[in-house]
Amino acid sequence: MTSGLVHHKELNLDGIKIFYREAGPRDAPVILLPHGYPCSSYEFRNYMPPLADRWRLIAPDFPGCGYSDTPEEFDYTFDGYTDFLERFTAKLGLSKFTLYLHDFGSQIGLRFAISRPDLIASLIIQNGDIYEDVLGPKYSTLKAIWEKNPENSFVEIKQGISQEEFQREFLNDVRPEQAAAIAPDLWMLHWSLMTDRRKDISAHIIAGLKDNLDWFPRYQSYLRDHRPPTLIIWGPQDGYMPEASARAYLRDLPDAELHLLDGGHWLLETNLDEAVSLTRSFLGRHG
Repeated sequence: MTSGLVHHKELNLDGIKIFYREAGPRDAPVILLPHGYPCSSYEFRNYMPPLADRWRLIAPDFPGCGYSDTPEEFDYTFDGYTDFLERFTAKLGLSKFTLYLHDFGSQIGLRFAISRPDLIASLIIQNGDIYEDVLGPKYSTLKAIWEKNPENSFVEIKQGISQEEFQREFLNDVRPEQAAAIAPDLWMLHWSLMTDRRKDISAHIIAGLKDNLDWFPRYQSYLRDHRPPTLIIWGPQDGYMPEASARAYLRDLPDAELHLLDGGHWLLETNLDEAVSLTRSFLGRHG
């Protein structure tokens, strides 16, 4: 399997410095890779090279994340990040692409797809939740916090943003032998980039997940109405998004290709070769 170089780039997007990773020929079909929380484009660092022989892969750091700027005037909400994706793809002149949906990037990506369905060639879904009735047990802690008044909820969420919590987020519910394969760089790197301002932003986003639940039916409606070719690769060792969260997508995408792998929420750390092989096969058939 040919491996391509990942190039590390920056662009100026309306005065905001945006860092992104890119691999593959400029004229190749595009895979857009929005990241999850508490991560950055770093999560795709190993996924991109083995696919770069046939595809152009682009992974930006959202404003307030990774190596991108943290501007005061940016709208750090799901809508604000959706607008960012639209402006970012327009700046790069992307006219059609496969969209990778993972973690909170799944909701941001689906809002983008709803607003610009013409840009979506296909979907790859990996541990991204849009079905409330099958959320995992770890959501119970969040739901309890959401029931408090907004000020107390925000304070409690922010107090929980720590290096130890980052480690728990990245290890999630995988078995001990798999946890040993997940590099501590994930939480050490991203914690080192977490300023007090970014803690505030993260706490507001996590608090905003409550209102985001109201969007779940809209995401599902988009999938039913447009039926984009879809590959679902899922790590069921996930306290937030277990196996049932993956199977729920088949309600609205009965023709989707579903693969349950022996991994967890950060599947590309433990099941990379399988994820790459499944992606190559799927995109080879769906352009």
